[in-house]
Amino acid sequence: MHVLRPVAAAAAVATAVSLLAGCASFDKAFGKQEAVVVFKNQTPVSVMLKVRASCSHIPAAIPERVPAHPLAVDMQDDIRYLVSNASDPQIARLEQCLNRFSSVMGVNVTSPDGS
Repeated sequence: MHVLRPVAAAAAVATAVSLLAGCASFDKAFGKQEAVVVFKNQTPVSVMLKVRASCSHIPAAIPERVPAHPLAVDMQDDIRYLVSNASDPQIARLEQCLNRFSSVMGVNVTSPDGS
C-alpha cells in the first residue's frame, strides 16, 4: 500500500504539469495576433513587397514570411505582420506607415483563426 502512494503522487504531478503545459500553449496560440494588409485590386506584387519592406522597421511588428512563389491572387492577403508582442502605439505606427501608400486600403489586426 505504501508503494502506491508515491506512484499515485508522481502520476498526479505529471498530470498537473501536462495540464499546465497544455494551458500555456493554448494561451500562446490564442494570444497570437497578425496585422493583415488589405491592398486595392490589381496591386502589383512588386508594390506589395515594397510596402512590406518599407514598414518592416516597427519594433514588435515582424513581417511574416512570404510564399516562395507568390501568385498575385494569393498576395492580396499574404502581406502580414506578427504583432502579438506589439503595444497599441506600435500597432498604430505600423498602420500609419502602411496607410501612407495609396495601394493600401487598410489593415486588419486579427488572430490567425480570423477573430
